[in-house]
Amino acid sequence: MASDVTRYTNKVFMAAALPLLKTIATDVPEMAKKFVGVDAVYQVSAKTSETTKEATHFVVENGEWSCKLGEYDGDKKIDAELEFSSMEKMNDFFKGKMTALPKMKIKSFPKFIKFMSVLLKMSSLLGIKEPPKDETLQLLLCKLYFYLLSSGISQLNKMEHPEIHEWASKSPDRVYQWAVEDHPECTAYLRVKAGKSRAGRGEYKRSKPFFCMKFDTAEHALMILLGTGDMLQMTKDKQLIMEGAPEFGAMIGDYMMTVGDLAK
Repeated sequence: MASDVTRYTNKVFMAAALPLLKTIATDVPEMAKKFVGVDAVYQVSAKTSETTKEATHFVVENGEWSCKLGEYDGDKKIDAELEFSSMEKMNDFFKGKMTALPKMKIKSFPKFIKFMSVLLKMSSLLGIKEPPKDETLQLLLCKLYFYLLSSGISQLNKMEHPEIHEWASKSPDRVYQWAVEDHPECTAYLRVKAGKSRAGRGEYKRSKPFFCMKFDTAEHALMILLGTGDMLQMTKDKQLIMEGAPEFGAMIGDYMMTVGDLAK
């Protein structure tokens, strides 16, 4: 049986990292061009037993991507699937430890190549160690990390990760948000209430967030996200602004690191 850490790690990849492929295929012009007019079904899976597996699948219709957790059970045939023999093998693969390649089930080789190009693009983007100089790229990276962290924390809560689930189970209805000033498109949130949680993309508009970790620029956000900046100094310089309930900043920071450590 897989360990808790293995299961947590696999869920972060399945439910938080892989959905970023949709954002990359949509927001990166060179990727979006590849899928103009394309219809395809893709899947990434990891066996949990001889007869069961965890999976995330993508349906592309005329270039528009949708992403869902679980195995694809629609009427179309899957054009390409990466099937790992275990969660451990999948985790190692996405951490860059090429101990074994997945089984590649390919119906359409051209569509498989397109999918792999997006997967490799995600790997290169999330592998960046220092904030890039280009602002468009900075904003894309922030968006990816905000989505990854909010979804990762929510998924770990649903899996009853001890620390995160204990916090969520005691929480009233509260919204935590990540944002870059003057860039509402680069925002994500996490809503928590009595043990339940839901991650969302974009600004939470039904009420003011209970807590918002806001950055004055995307570059400064990446300095925190990539671990190259001094949080205390950046807070002092108002490059990092804790809005609402700043005492929760350290706690959210800890949960962000939990997700980040699992994905390393």
